[in-house]
Amino acid sequence: MSRYIATRAIRGANALVTEAELMLNKALAEKGPDTPVAFPNTAYYLPLIFGMTNIEVETLGQLQGVLQHARELLHPMPADQKWTPYLGETLDSGMATLLAAETIEAIRFVYGLQPESLPGIELAGGTSYSNNGGNGMVGHLNGPIDDIQLRSWGIQLVDGRMPGFAAIVGAAKSNEVAVKIVRELQRRNILTFLSGNVNGRSIIHQLQEEGVELGYDTYTVPFGTDTISAIYALGFATRSALTFGGIKAGQARNILLYNKERVFAFVLALGEVDDLKYAAAAGAINFGFPVIADTVIPEILPTGVTTYEHVVSMPFNEIEGADDLERAERLVQKCIEIRGVKVKIANVPVPVPYGSAFEGEVVRRADMRVEFGGKRSRCFEYLRMVDMDKVTDGKVEVVGPGFRDLAPGASIDMGIVVEVAGRQMQSDFEPVLERQIHYFVNGASGIQHIGQRDIAWIRISNGATDKGFDLEHFGKILHARFHDDFGAIVDKVQVTIYTDPAKIEEWLGRAREAYDFRNKRLEDLTDTNVDTFFSCTLCQSFAPDHVCIVSPERLGLCGAYNWLDCKASFSINPTGPNQPIKLGKPVDLDKGYWEGTNDYAQIGSHGSVQEVAMYSIMENPMTACGCFECIVMLIPEANGVMVVSREDTSMTPAGMTFSTLAGMAGGGLQTPGVMGVGKYYLISPKFISADGGFKRVVWMSSVLKESMADELRAAAEREGDPDLIEKIADERSVGTVDDLLAWLEEHNHPALAMEMMF
Repeated sequence: MSRYIATRAIRGANALVTEAELMLNKALAEKGPDTPVAFPNTAYYLPLIFGMTNIEVETLGQLQGVLQHARELLHPMPADQKWTPYLGETLDSGMATLLAAETIEAIRFVYGLQPESLPGIELAGGTSYSNNGGNGMVGHLNGPIDDIQLRSWGIQLVDGRMPGFAAIVGAAKSNEVAVKIVRELQRRNILTFLSGNVNGRSIIHQLQEEGVELGYDTYTVPFGTDTISAIYALGFATRSALTFGGIKAGQARNILLYNKERVFAFVLALGEVDDLKYAAAAGAINFGFPVIADTVIPEILPTGVTTYEHVVSMPFNEIEGADDLERAERLVQKCIEIRGVKVKIANVPVPVPYGSAFEGEVVRRADMRVEFGGKRSRCFEYLRMVDMDKVTDGKVEVVGPGFRDLAPGASIDMGIVVEVAGRQMQSDFEPVLERQIHYFVNGASGIQHIGQRDIAWIRISNGATDKGFDLEHFGKILHARFHDDFGAIVDKVQVTIYTDPAKIEEWLGRAREAYDFRNKRLEDLTDTNVDTFFSCTLCQSFAPDHVCIVSPERLGLCGAYNWLDCKASFSINPTGPNQPIKLGKPVDLDKGYWEGTNDYAQIGSHGSVQEVAMYSIMENPMTACGCFECIVMLIPEANGVMVVSREDTSMTPAGMTFSTLAGMAGGGLQTPGVMGVGKYYLISPKFISADGGFKRVVWMSSVLKESMADELRAAAEREGDPDLIEKIADERSVGTVDDLLAWLEEHNHPALAMEMMF
């Protein structure tokens, strides 16, 4: 272990703890010990402090105990005269640094200094804006990742689309190098957190100056321009363990081991490394996250704390490469190699950067070269299975005029028809594959895709057009991705792009006939018409004891996988995460018990779950990992349940927000009365049917009411109460249980007359 690193890290830790103590004393004197302290939209208080110490910090006064614990972790600087094994002391000091850093950020929130603001910055997601006294707009950096976003990323973390995250601290050699590093990480779908500076200059400034879109939607999240803001990345890691791993607060060793084994992250330190950065790096090493620096620093070889090396020096100018951009690419490759991140990159022949990191990109009208669909034109997508001899693999044809002769901002009609053939292909898989068009097209930088079927809406940006993106590239994307992702069932793919009005009308008619047939086919696909359900163990990479059982009438709780998806997945990968569950002999069809599902529940959960009732929330409900779309929870006073959307940050009648409720529903726990679900399970005839079904819903987040209005109304009509949705309260009208009961009485909600749920 390097005495130099130990000295710098321990010195930096001592200085930061002292700074935190001074700040806290000042805040206590000015604000008082009872002043509330919180990070917004997280159920985990101050998450790293909560996870490591089980201290539920809610006021300034409670931070005194945190800093006392941090002070106890500190060690004196190594002596000059003799060598000792400094690793333990360094790691302790690193943890003290993290506790102090989170304390400082919490105090900054009290004073309104977080999230940090940068003049002129424009962020893609997770941001807000305020007027800066006539000096233009100020973009607020993200600060802590909220729980809603954590769960939004959940399915990507567990299915491998997002293989890990990088915490970048400092500033790159040049703006061009900064952009190249971020683009290489985006191309690999690695979530990137940005913080810190070198002599006042941050990689955030560099990316801002180059017009790189930052925010949740692009996997590139700016925390702040000082090193302390890197604490949000490690708070994110702590919450991953609490959310998905079923680990309890205070189980510090388990949280650290969970991150070492399951969260593939690393720290990339750009530019000069000062004492504070050494101290923060020591904190990251506790989590099993290696630190790679692009300057000359001593290295720490493997000791078992991280999987491979702990600290690696890669002086930027000494990296082999023809130029700085090639050196930047190799630097990213080395970081991935050291952490052992498993990266899968599809080779997509398009002239723009491509990867899942661009899926949430927004093309604003001012930057739009052309659009298809939306309010001013029509766009549809249709995938169909055909015979082998009717497909020329790789053929991409554009039938009709292009858009380059049109004025910028034009809107035109377009249809995308994908024809696939394969020996293992089935007609049931057509809607599964068709749904992937959204994700595949959205992966291109500068392309925005919304909707599906005949309500698709696509925009191409000016930047993508300038780089050469044209209509034929939609076909090239789809050909490459269908082969890459569905090669086990798809042997040949050809794509035709229609802009000719007559052909659009012809193919739109064919597509709508197919949509109608599929809808009717899915209506006939019920739990009683099949003898096989499917398991989904994707989330076990993060929630080891969680089991998800998917049936025709109950999709996965993440909302991303239904029965047909799982069937297709099994055909693609027979040893993969979606395995058939033969139902066998029924045990209780009303509650949803079969011998096969019970046997699987025991095996899949490693014995932690003995039985699962597919149709009940009150008796042996299904477990959840943490990436559910909604939470359903019993409101005993109302003899019904409330449904809280992941997008809803408001207080519920239960006195808890979604984030707090998620701690009860996630982590593979089986909690009667609380259940994570996919939002479309709400409209299934099997939705908690053993407990009274859809009529039990007494409160629902308004975002669900509005986004699923037609589907919910159809479910209400099916239940024989067409006005039921108007009888269900939401956060706009009801905030407490007493208010809820009054609302239900006033609107004559049927739950009040139903038999008791418990």
